[in-house]
Amino acid sequence: MEIWHNPRCSKSRAAKALLDDQGVDYVERRYLDDPPTAAELDATLTALGIEPRVLVRRGDAKDLGLDLDALGEDRDAWIATMVANPRIIERPVVVTADGRAAVGRPLDNVIHLLEG
Repeated sequence: MEIWHNPRCSKSRAAKALLDDQGVDYVERRYLDDPPTAAELDATLTALGIEPRVLVRRGDAKDLGLDLDALGEDRDAWIATMVANPRIIERPVVVTADGRAAVGRPLDNVIHLLEG
C-alpha cells in the first residue's frame, strides 16, 4: 500500500495516522517531492473511477496561474499538468497493492478501502 502524503495537510496526516493505528504496512510517498508519473497517475485515476479534473485542487491551480479551462477534455493534458504541478493533486491518495485506490477526503474513504 502507498499513501501520497503531504505532511503539511491535516487530512493527509489523519489518513497516515489511520494507517498507523490500523497497523497497515505502507510506503509513504511525499508526492510533492516524488510526483507520480503520468502512467501512475493515469492508473490511479482509473482505479478511483474519476477523471483527472476531479482530483485537482482548483485553488492551488489558480495560485500557480494554471489555466485549467485550456485543458478542455484532454485527459493526457490534465495528467501532464498534474505531474508537472503535483501541488494541484488532491490529497491524500491511498493506493493498494492490488490496484484499488481512495482519496482520503473524507477519511471514511480510506476506511472503506481497508475494509474491502
